[in-house]
Amino acid sequence: MERDWILQQAEAFVRQELAGDSSGHDVWHIERVRRMAEVIAREEGADVFVCQLAALLHDIPDEKLNDSPEAGMKKLTNWLDEHPLDADIRAHLLDIITTMSFKGGNQPPVRTLEGRIVQDADRLDAIGALGIARTFAYSGAKGQLSYDPDLPPRTDLTAQDYRKGKSTAVNHFHEKLFLLKDLMNTESAKRIAAERHRYMEEFLKRFHEEWAGQM
Repeated sequence: MERDWILQQAEAFVRQELAGDSSGHDVWHIERVRRMAEVIAREEGADVFVCQLAALLHDIPDEKLNDSPEAGMKKLTNWLDEHPLDADIRAHLLDIITTMSFKGGNQPPVRTLEGRIVQDADRLDAIGALGIARTFAYSGAKGQLSYDPDLPPRTDLTAQDYRKGKSTAVNHFHEKLFLLKDLMNTESAKRIAAERHRYMEEFLKRFHEEWAGQM
C-alpha cells in the first residue's frame, strides 16, 4: 500500500511540475515511459516499483527543464526527502536518474537492470512516430528550424555541444535518434526499437523527397 501511495504522490508531483510543457517532455511522455518501463520490467524480471518510480521522476532534474542541473537535482531530492523510501531504493533511483540521459552519447553505462530498463523505455519514446512528433515539438519550442540543408548534422558531440549548439529537427535524427536502436539494453527494447527505427528511416526519406519536389 505504501508503494502505491508513493507512486500516486509522484504522479501528482510530475503533473504539477510538467503541466503545460510543450517541448515533448510533458506528463504524457512521462506516462508513456512509465507504462513501457513496467512492460519491460515484467518481461525482464526486474523490480517493477523501482522502474515505475524512476520513470515517473526521470525528467524532474533534467537540465533542459530547469535553470541549472543543480536546481533540477535539488527539486528531486527535496521531493525524495518528503517521502518515505528505503535508503537503498532512494540511492538506486538517484543512480538511475543521474546516469540514464543521452547527453550526446557520452554518459557512462547504467549499472542496474532497472536502470537499463528505464533508459530503454525513455529512449523508445524518442523514436518511431512518437519520436518524430516530439522532435519537431522540441525544435519549435527551442526556436530551431525544421530543416536547413546548409547546416549539416554534427558529429563527436560533447554534452555541452549537444545541449547548446545550433541544430535542426532533421539533424536531430542523425545526431541522436538513429543512434538509439543500437544503444538499447534489453532484448524487449531491441525488438521494439527495430520497427520504430525503420519507420523513422521511411519518414525521413519521404521528407527529403518532398523537400526536393520529387513527390
